[in-house]
Amino acid sequence: MTASVFFDTNVLVYAALGSGNDERKRKRALDLVESEDFGTSAQVLQEFFVIVVKKAARPLSAVEALDWISQWTVFPCQAIDHQLVRIAIERSARYGISYWDAAILVAAEALGAHTVYSEDLNDGQHYGRVRVVNPFQSSR
Repeated sequence: MTASVFFDTNVLVYAALGSGNDERKRKRALDLVESEDFGTSAQVLQEFFVIVVKKAARPLSAVEALDWISQWTVFPCQAIDHQLVRIAIERSARYGISYWDAAILVAAEALGAHTVYSEDLNDGQHYGRVRVVNPFQSSR
């Protein structure tokens, strides 16, 4: 399976939890989820679960989090295997970014995505064949 774009964890977290000061981000994230041919990775889904159940100010129950994840099973999800880990380690060193961010970029590339939506990496920067776009910049 392939995907045009790849969602980093923060896009999915805002879709599920954004409220109050994050209402604009929640609406933007929901618009993206509803309109894009997106992919994720096992890492993104794991991070989503931990954040919304354990780290959120108003956490979801495990069942509610799983309901969100279940909605996204129709979209491509990149598995994490030893090859992806190895490449992510190499990209982490090459770009001077965290392993976790590199693993996001490698998973996106593996799914054929040309864009990674994330607020954690440099907006507009190309990392190999993928470009990062921060969908929450006020100009978007």
